[in-house]
Amino acid sequence: MSYIKKLKQDLIDMFKRAGYEVSDIDLTTSNRPELGDFQINDAMRLAKIYGESPVSIAGKVKELLDKDDNFTNVNIAGPGFINLSISDKALIEFLNILNEDVKNNIDVREGKKLFLDYGGANIAKTLHVGHLRSANIGGALKRLAKTLGDEVISDVHFGDIGRQSGMVISEIKRRYPDLKYFAEDYNGEDVDFEITADELGEIYPKASLACKEDEDRLEEVRKITMDLENGHVGYAKLWEKIKKVSIEDIKSIYLKLNTDFDLWEGETDCYPYIPEVVKKLKDGNYLYESEGALVMDIALESDNSPMPPLVVIKSNGATLYATRELATIYSRMQRFNPDEFWYVTDFRQGLYFEQVFRASKKSGLVNENTELKHLEFGTMNGPDGKPFKTRDGGVMDLKSLIALVVDEATSRLNPNITDPTERKKTAEQIALAALKYADFLPFRTTDYIFDPGKFVDLEGKTGPYLLYSTIRIKSLLNKSNTFKYNVKRIVKESDRDIAITLLSLPNVLDKAYEVKSLNDIAEYLYKLTSAYNKFYAENRILSEGDEEIRSSWLALSNIVKSTNEMLLTILGIEVPDKM
Repeated sequence: MSYIKKLKQDLIDMFKRAGYEVSDIDLTTSNRPELGDFQINDAMRLAKIYGESPVSIAGKVKELLDKDDNFTNVNIAGPGFINLSISDKALIEFLNILNEDVKNNIDVREGKKLFLDYGGANIAKTLHVGHLRSANIGGALKRLAKTLGDEVISDVHFGDIGRQSGMVISEIKRRYPDLKYFAEDYNGEDVDFEITADELGEIYPKASLACKEDEDRLEEVRKITMDLENGHVGYAKLWEKIKKVSIEDIKSIYLKLNTDFDLWEGETDCYPYIPEVVKKLKDGNYLYESEGALVMDIALESDNSPMPPLVVIKSNGATLYATRELATIYSRMQRFNPDEFWYVTDFRQGLYFEQVFRASKKSGLVNENTELKHLEFGTMNGPDGKPFKTRDGGVMDLKSLIALVVDEATSRLNPNITDPTERKKTAEQIALAALKYADFLPFRTTDYIFDPGKFVDLEGKTGPYLLYSTIRIKSLLNKSNTFKYNVKRIVKESDRDIAITLLSLPNVLDKAYEVKSLNDIAEYLYKLTSAYNKFYAENRILSEGDEEIRSSWLALSNIVKSTNEMLLTILGIEVPDKM
């Protein structure tokens, strides 16, 4: 149990001893440090319940607080706000617990089983900047949830079927018309045909453009897509080869982003479940015919605006993305039975997920108490405030964006890092920190501007600033030639500022979990690191002659380093050895 949680429980007991029944305490960090570290705001609420003045209630609680040596500077302000500071004795005890293991500052909850769907990569299509936030946010939420005690299963959920498959196959068919995959007598044997990820990256845009300009070409793509879904042997074998090449390429990019998944499944993995799902919908009389298609009403009486029905089967009998989504949810429910589903995609898919979630609940594809959540996010824009583009105006692919930031990071590396291998690796780590930290700073739903020059800077609120500061602390500890140190004294106000900041971490993690956004963790990292850098500038730690003070300062340094490393790990950011 964290100190702040224990503190709240002790305060609840004090209120009860003073004669007031409470189940929780409104304990907030004070914005007036001269009055105290924390402020308790419950006296005003309790006054209405007990018919007593807030000042009188606060006074009775203050009497108990004054007798407890864990508190100091207890005072009442305004209409009944109780201000208090944590005593040096209590802070020293707290810091030494963290010096043993900073995970003692985490409140592990009674865990749930979560299923996270993020990534959203499409087979045969190049990952672009729009895929960055899903990977970053989804991966960090997964690590945060696991840190706080949840069991998490994650899936990339490849888009491995649909019109893009027909487009790619149609373009290959035009380029290689004599390929055995397209022969009428093809029976599934191996074909000597190789294709690269770079070729696929060029094929899809060309086919897509052709379909926009030529209705006959689009009709050809529709037919190929349907034939593939219906089991065309040649198309299926070719698509299998394309998938293998594309997935290897996609995995390599996710690896660069330090993003991983427990499952690497695609839409087609739900196919065995589609007949059962459609049967359940039909047997439950949830489907009706509309213009030849089978649709499902999902409107609620509480809706303030029209909610269109969900199309489940097209008029030609084909399934849709929504059909496959329902079957995927049902599949995951049957195999894993999670308490909650979290889907991390951009805000434009909000209506779609609302429809699918309602259909899943209404038809009983998920349990009544299973929660389905769409965690939408805003867009990453370039310095001009518009969606990040290449110089020729196209959507920038993720490889190019990473390379752009790596180049910027390389130009700022310490010249003492001479080993070319280390320089490359370090530049990639700095670039990743810049990309990820910039992604996490705004609230999840907020659009933001990414400026490579600004976010690779070692000064200011950036990932590289956090890396550089953490590396400097590691270097300090290595130079100390001391392996055992603990906190014996709170020496200065800057020591205390760090300790009070550390106290608030459990609240930061809990809030991040509740709102499903990493911005509070990103802000906290900057606040803690800035507090430490102020402390570092004020003191000559290694040359301090007083052994008690030196030990205390080294222990404080170790706690900040370890806390930074723990939180950066949650964000998916690695700390290099030097930079």
